[in-house]
Amino acid sequence: MPQYAVLVNWTEEGVRSVKKVPQRTEQFRTAIESSGGRVLAFLHTMGTYDAVATVELPNDDVANELLLRFGSQGFCRTTTLKGWSTGDFAKLAERL
Repeated sequence: MPQYAVLVNWTEEGVRSVKKVPQRTEQFRTAIESSGGRVLAFLHTMGTYDAVATVELPNDDVANELLLRFGSQGFCRTTTLKGWSTGDFAKLAERL
């Protein structure tokens, strides 16, 4: 199943309602699982990003839809990176 790194920045609205972040984090986890995926890691961070998640989802369309849905709520903006495991990348590299 494809893996994605999701980098999260809170919007001004997200910062104003920071006490609801744990609830929104659980909603994120539930939405991922309801879409046939799973959250591999979720970290609240300091620095350039406010949170970083690593998730597995069935495909790019599902990933895009979910992250657009969360972004449209106005609490955060995301940057998504599609990733490959070392083993899968090694297979790709062997074909070069």
